Amino acid sequence: MPVVTIKLAGTLTREQKKKVAEEVTATLERHAGKPASYTYIAFEELPDENWAIAGKLLDEE
Repeated sequence: MPVVTIKLAGTLTREQKKKVAEEVTATLERHAGKPASYTYIAFEELPDENWAIAGKLLDEE
């Protein structure tokens, strides 16, 4: 049973999440033989102030 967690800075729309979930599920089914009915996907959206790259918070850019 695949459990996929997608972490990202900022947010996605409901439609974007739907498309990503469909494509990730299809990829696991096609390449790893995992049934879609057993594939779980969680989206973790974090504010830019909770992410840093090269020592700078994303909301500083």
